Amino acid sequence: MKKRSAAKKTLIGISCAIGAIAIALVVYVAYVMSSYYRLDDRIVLSEEPPLDGNALPLLELVTDESASEVPASTELTIVASNVGFGAYGPDFDFFMDGGAGSVAPNAEYVTKNINGTAEAIAALDPAFILFQEVDVAGTRSCFVDEYELLREDFPAFASMFIQNYDSPYLAWPLYAPHGANRAGLATLSRFQVDETLRRSLPISEGFSKFLDLDRCYAISRIPIADGSELVIFNVHLSAYGADENIMQGQREMLFEDMRAEFAAGNYVIAGGDFNHDMIGISNEVFGNTTNTEASWAKPFDFQSVPDGFTIATRAEIDNGTFDSAATCRDAGRPYDGTNDRWVMDAFIYSNNITCKEQRTLDLDFAYSDHNPIYMTFTLGATNDGSE
Repeated sequence: MKKRSAAKKTLIGISCAIGAIAIALVVYVAYVMSSYYRLDDRIVLSEEPPLDGNALPLLELVTDESASEVPASTELTIVASNVGFGAYGPDFDFFMDGGAGSVAPNAEYVTKNINGTAEAIAALDPAFILFQEVDVAGTRSCFVDEYELLREDFPAFASMFIQNYDSPYLAWPLYAPHGANRAGLATLSRFQVDETLRRSLPISEGFSKFLDLDRCYAISRIPIADGSELVIFNVHLSAYGADENIMQGQREMLFEDMRAEFAAGNYVIAGGDFNHDMIGISNEVFGNTTNTEASWAKPFDFQSVPDGFTIATRAEIDNGTFDSAATCRDAGRPYDGTNDRWVMDAFIYSNNITCKEQRTLDLDFAYSDHNPIYMTFTLGATNDGSE
């Protein structure tokens, strides 16, 4: 009888433990689902003035009036950089890419990576900077306010933080939970900004929305002294959990807004992380060993690019002049120089803009799983009318 009683108690104990775990899971799932939200579309954001207290100049196009044909316009540089929430040093891999990493080791590590990226970008003397994966309050980034770090790194710039998502606590992986994270885009400008508009991108309405969370792009209007506008799109399209229909819908929405701005006579540039192969042949160019085209690193749908626009990287492939470093590395393992690499970050510009140079700022993935990219350009078409 005693053995039977002990066995019964053990069985009851196991049943109670299983029941407690089941209740905890139900409560956790309810918490995640109830905490999920998306921001409204078309939110107008206010810029934060430069920290140095100086007024921003109005963008003027200084031209050489003595030029025999089309005057040479002011050269400007724009930079785009996915900072990888400050965690992606060379020794970091990520659990959603097949690695083990989930959170940065400490706040000092995050700060070093953000400031290292900023220092390299500052050497380019940019007029505009587009950042992606900027955390302002995140378990994964040790609660470092990366937006404030960037503002301090570029005190002469106006800045706008554009929230992508504010995720509930992700209790996975169990050994180092990814946690709760509020992250987004940051657009910085050395010139006056009239307005920045947040556009909510389409995302899956199924369970995968808890992986893709919220998505957006930002439209910033830079007034020009002659009355026209330079309209800059800060872009970070979906990767995890998005099917082709969602990706197509995101492209169509982005291109519709870009076409409208171009039709209105504005100069248009979209830059950032498109989460697609932006040259279409990265596997071949960089000697990749895995077939990632079947998963997330698919070639971009180049046929979807509207008339009047050019993808800077793809134009170089088509012209046989592409020789830049990759912009993104495989984060399924730490970086040792042999990881698969792709061009996932790019600029798309309207054909009333002349691209003088576009390059990857090759930092060899020292501070992020992405290298920054930059484009030097002038407003106005080339003398022969080509882009």
